[in-house]
Amino acid sequence: MRVAVLNNLRAGRSGSQVTRMLDLLRRYPDVLHVETNSARALPDAIAHIARRNIDLLVVNGGDGSLQYVLTEILHGEPFERVPLIAPLRGGRTNMTALDLGAHRNPIKGLTGLLASIETGTLSERFVDRPVLRVESASTRSVSYGMFVGVGMIRRAIELTHRVFPTRRSQGSFGAGLVTASLVARLAFEPREGVMSPDKVRIMLDGEAVRDGEFYLVIASSLQRLFWRMRPFWGTQPAPVRFTSVSTSARHKPRAAPGVLRGRPKQFVRHEPGYTSCNVESAELVLDSGYTVDGELFPARPDEIVTITGDRRVTFVRA
Repeated sequence: MRVAVLNNLRAGRSGSQVTRMLDLLRRYPDVLHVETNSARALPDAIAHIARRNIDLLVVNGGDGSLQYVLTEILHGEPFERVPLIAPLRGGRTNMTALDLGAHRNPIKGLTGLLASIETGTLSERFVDRPVLRVESASTRSVSYGMFVGVGMIRRAIELTHRVFPTRRSQGSFGAGLVTASLVARLAFEPREGVMSPDKVRIMLDGEAVRDGEFYLVIASSLQRLFWRMRPFWGTQPAPVRFTSVSTSARHKPRAAPGVLRGRPKQFVRHEPGYTSCNVESAELVLDSGYTVDGELFPARPDEIVTITGDRRVTFVRA
């Protein structure tokens, strides 16, 4: 099996861990490894890897690195066939790698992955998942990723970057604390700042969601987010998992714990302000900006964003 490792050297890990990763790769001369220092270098790096016709691409970075890689591979299509993709937990936020069951230590994760290749047991690590295609009609841009957040989620990520220092505290730890504090503030029906409700027009498989002002609008193809949150409870056999909570939803503080766990109280399932379902397509009209796996897209007036799950990828648990 032809293997390549793409190292994002600026993904939030310490210099010593980067050194240990490079030392490990030197023991595997048949494994192609490419280092990058910025997102701008990724297209050339992936094109270089694609020319080697590899079977498995290991991504040593966080959710942002993986989002860039998925977009380059699925939208740019440099490979004749999409390779297996193994995300390591090598960044500040690693929701996708965590959801797939990757080892906490990326070096041990890669070591186990290479050992599975040698013993012929790699297929035991396969996890097939849909990947979200996120298209903006305003900019005609297309991104591929595993999580989309609108408005408040985007502002919360910006807040995390301002409040917490760089490296890993800006990742799942900081995001979890910020999310918990924002959920607690729902009791006060906030109308300004990070928690300002967002005006969004939502169409799910062509059917409009009744309310137009929301505290929460998210979509994902992951089973769980950071801190083991599972804020989805739809059962339809469709790839886009979608949840929204409108300002008209009642009893939000009482509902929040169950909503975050994906096990809402019975009244939530019948309350019009709470929506959670699996769909083929979600179309959003918004002016609050959005995020795809941590990459921030700025606010634009009446921007139309379409989310579909038109591609599937075989990931590999590292």
